[in-house]
Amino acid sequence: MQLTQRQPMQRSSRAERQQNNQAMGRAMRYLGRYPRLTLTACIALLVATAAQLAVPELVQRMIDTVLTNATRKNVLDLPAAFQQVAAERLGLDLANLQVELDNAPRALVLAMITIIIFAIARGLFTFAQTYLSQALSQNIAFELRNDLFAKIQRLSFSYHDRNQTGQLMIRATDDVERLRLFIGQGLLMALQALVLLVGTIVILWITNRQLTFVVLPILPIALVSFIIFGGLVQPLFREIQIRLSRVNTILQENLAGFKVVKAFAREPYEQARFGESNDELLEQQLKINRTLSFMFPFIFLIANLGQAAVLYFGGVQIVNGTLTLGEWQKFSLYLVYIFLPMGQLGFIISLMAQAAASAQRIFEILDAKNDVENKPGAIDLGEVMGRVEFDHVTFRYFGGSEPVLRNVSFVAEPGQTIALLGATGSGKTTIINLIPRFYDASEGRVVIDGHDVRDVTIESLRQKIGIVLQETTLFSGTIRENIAFGRPDAADKEIIAAAQAAAAHDFIISFPQGYDTPVGERGSTLSGGQKQRIAIARALLLDPHILILDDSTSSVDLNTEYQIQKALDRLMEGRTSFVIAQRISTVLNADQILVLDQGRIIAQGVHEELLEDSAIYAEIYHSQLEEDVVPG
Repeated sequence: MQLTQRQPMQRSSRAERQQNNQAMGRAMRYLGRYPRLTLTACIALLVATAAQLAVPELVQRMIDTVLTNATRKNVLDLPAAFQQVAAERLGLDLANLQVELDNAPRALVLAMITIIIFAIARGLFTFAQTYLSQALSQNIAFELRNDLFAKIQRLSFSYHDRNQTGQLMIRATDDVERLRLFIGQGLLMALQALVLLVGTIVILWITNRQLTFVVLPILPIALVSFIIFGGLVQPLFREIQIRLSRVNTILQENLAGFKVVKAFAREPYEQARFGESNDELLEQQLKINRTLSFMFPFIFLIANLGQAAVLYFGGVQIVNGTLTLGEWQKFSLYLVYIFLPMGQLGFIISLMAQAAASAQRIFEILDAKNDVENKPGAIDLGEVMGRVEFDHVTFRYFGGSEPVLRNVSFVAEPGQTIALLGATGSGKTTIINLIPRFYDASEGRVVIDGHDVRDVTIESLRQKIGIVLQETTLFSGTIRENIAFGRPDAADKEIIAAAQAAAAHDFIISFPQGYDTPVGERGSTLSGGQKQRIAIARALLLDPHILILDDSTSSVDLNTEYQIQKALDRLMEGRTSFVIAQRISTVLNADQILVLDQGRIIAQGVHEELLEDSAIYAEIYHSQLEEDVVPG
């Protein structure tokens, strides 16, 4: 039984690793957008690494020069009778000993200057590599953030219904930053480690094959170990991002709804909820730390084993006279160049595991299927008269089995005002969401001037529709900028005219800064009624052919509603208007009233007809609308 359960888990883990690797491959293709920057960073890396590889060779020459000339001096210090014998035994030319000894300081100075030149070159090109790699990573992060934001803007309402805002924010910020860190640090570090490792092994092979054979068996052990560690930590980092998203979601919800939390004295509960989520994040971070805390000592253990082997076998060769002290020192320095990349590999794997998990989450958004998008060959809607038809429309959220609208059919002729009435959940908001294609009908058609809305471009469709949603949203900026949100190039007189029509002008000019008054985050400095009137002005400035008002006067007093209604009566002339409201003033003069119940139109007509013919409308009228008083 346990084996049966383990096999699907292993397959799932392998599939997840494969998805992460594919996502990393796609992320790396972003480098192709900056070929010159990428190539220059790689060249700088290669030059810096080459300068680093040259230093041990120069060190060997200095050591061998010092030791050889020390031997020469010892020979020359012997009595003349013994000098020739000693020179012959050591393989030296007695006639040239003094000349070579005199030239030794110059050779040492030359070697020292060469080392300094290589060090300076390495420093300069390392700086260039670091700067260019950071510039490259920042540009790629810029591209990813732009692509993510553009995709999130294009995604349909159904996607946002299924996904939390906090999770989307984490993917556009923290996940992008983790991927940027790998590209800016880990990727070039990995390339440098590879070049350094291969270059060192080649040099060691040329220098001393016997000692190279001592080192080579250690490398596969290290490589296999790193692959195993990489496979272990990638899922752990993905879980980190998921738990971080939960923490961020709770934080975002509490910041957005802090008034509600305080009003219901739920601070202790929300604090406990945040603390629980934060504890889960801490637990996962500690699990990763335990894994990495084991990995790095293991890396150094392998490196020390290699160092011990070289010390022993190199010492044997020195004793046997087959290896000079300078060559042994050079070999030891190059050995560091082998184990240094191995040490870096642990850090690189950590960065790569985080980046792979983040890349997979980023591309989940970029690859998300949009339920509502322009079909191939979609046409521009052009000028419209405003005839709207629902032709046997049925709608289900997320493909669910229970329809929210059931076989709804009606026609709104150009210039008509359609009032939608019904209990909560009856389908009123769904109807107005289908007109601008916030969602697409599951069955049937929504038709504007003879065009199925799915046959025209979304942009041209929504440009003809003015919308005031039930939940008013204003953006940080001035009142002027919020009214002109749909038409940033609108003239001041047009903005003022729209504000006057929405009964907003008087309260706007009462502010010291007038139309330049900042509205604060989400319009926090304005009352609900003020925000709603600015939202109405924003819609009216578009001069729309179709107007949608979703309970748009729910937050204003009766006198303000009366002023807005008088302005809307004038502005609705020649426009097809859909209005959801709970007040009698909205429905009395409507050309059509649609009464909905459980997703069906159960009554349709004007006020007088429905009051006589529809028991449900009469009940709504007497229970909800009759108490409203229309100011004289």
